[in-house]
Amino acid sequence: MSDLNYSILLSRTDRMPQTIAARTRRIYDNVAAIYPVSTFFFHSKAHACLLRNAGIANGMRVLEIATGSGEMFRRLVKSNPDGRTFGLDLSPNMAARTQHLARKQFPHAQSHCGAVDVRSMPFKNASFDAVVCCYLFELLSQNDIRLTLREIRRVLRGGGTFGLVVIGQNANIFNQLYHVAGKLVPAFWGRQVANAVPELVKEAGLRIETTHSVRQTGYPSRVLIAKR
Repeated sequence: MSDLNYSILLSRTDRMPQTIAARTRRIYDNVAAIYPVSTFFFHSKAHACLLRNAGIANGMRVLEIATGSGEMFRRLVKSNPDGRTFGLDLSPNMAARTQHLARKQFPHAQSHCGAVDVRSMPFKNASFDAVVCCYLFELLSQNDIRLTLREIRRVLRGGGTFGLVVIGQNANIFNQLYHVAGKLVPAFWGRQVANAVPELVKEAGLRIETTHSVRQTGYPSRVLIAKR
């Protein structure tokens, strides 16, 4: 992709207000109890695809950013019972729910969740063997995606894995519906960024190794596996 075409793509997809984080936190705090329904019907296949391809092994230090209601987080803890699994979410209610369910299901595992803005994470450089992120970038401005990717690269060790899931853009009718929903409630739905994300990942100094397309109940997802 030429620099000109890439710039046009970014300008078309970057429609998120810089101040949306506070509204997003309020909305996801309010829907924390019912959000697992969305995960069950639309996201679980993409979560499973990421886990199959990300090389998560027992004994690792693993971080999930934007845990949501914790479905993916519990998969990570189950795969890593003797390691340490950390989770972050902007919503305090989401983070608390994720922590409660993970510790209830896996009481002996070292799992820790907190409400943190992932654009500035409270971890040392090269702290993790793997970082996972599902359905977050749709809610961030282009600049905030860059900041988040920079933080992800910083906390990954050399050779570490970054697994990313974004909403796919390979279904025309779905794209049209999502565009309308994003205009109505941008702090909840955001906007699709799948076509722009690969260049942003590479720009951050991460090497994309594989990509996978997943569809569940008509909902398209794109899974990317990258290395630091």
